[in-house]
Amino acid sequence: MAPRAQTGSGRLSRGLLLLWALLGTGLCHVGAKAEGFGQDARTSPPGAMFNWTAQLVEETYTNITQKCWELFVDLMRNVTVSELCEWKVIRRPYSSLQACLEGAADHLGYSYPNALAEQYIFQSHHRYFHNCTVEHQLYFDPPEDVLLAMIIAPICLIPFLVTLVIWRSKDGKAQP
Repeated sequence: MAPRAQTGSGRLSRGLLLLWALLGTGLCHVGAKAEGFGQDARTSPPGAMFNWTAQLVEETYTNITQKCWELFVDLMRNVTVSELCEWKVIRRPYSSLQACLEGAADHLGYSYPNALAEQYIFQSHHRYFHNCTVEHQLYFDPPEDVLLAMIIAPICLIPFLVTLVIWRSKDGKAQP
């Protein structure tokens, strides 16, 4: 793959890094409580405590998932059309999209998998991987008449073989 010019991905990376740093330090955790501080204003911790509503969490997750998608699209720009169906090539961007969606949901206390994450996964398949075909031949069930013959033949053969064994053993002579 030929190196390509960087087009704003540095800003995106710095923004995602800042977001992950905030999420990782606990500044943005849902329902975080400060221990060791009283209820009055004189003993409260510095900075405001966030009381996130479900709507705010969903809005934040929506914004983060959009950034995850933009990062995925940016990574997929390096993949040529002939490489779109090679797992060795697309594994990194695809896995980073999934990890980003799942990690953001985990940090926000949002359920995963969820409808928004599934939408982005389906969108990636529709946009990039819709022409990928299975390399190996798919096996189908045989037609019903062939299947019926394959089932009945051994069933009918068993009584015939039992009859043959009994008939041969009636001879009464010792077999060497």
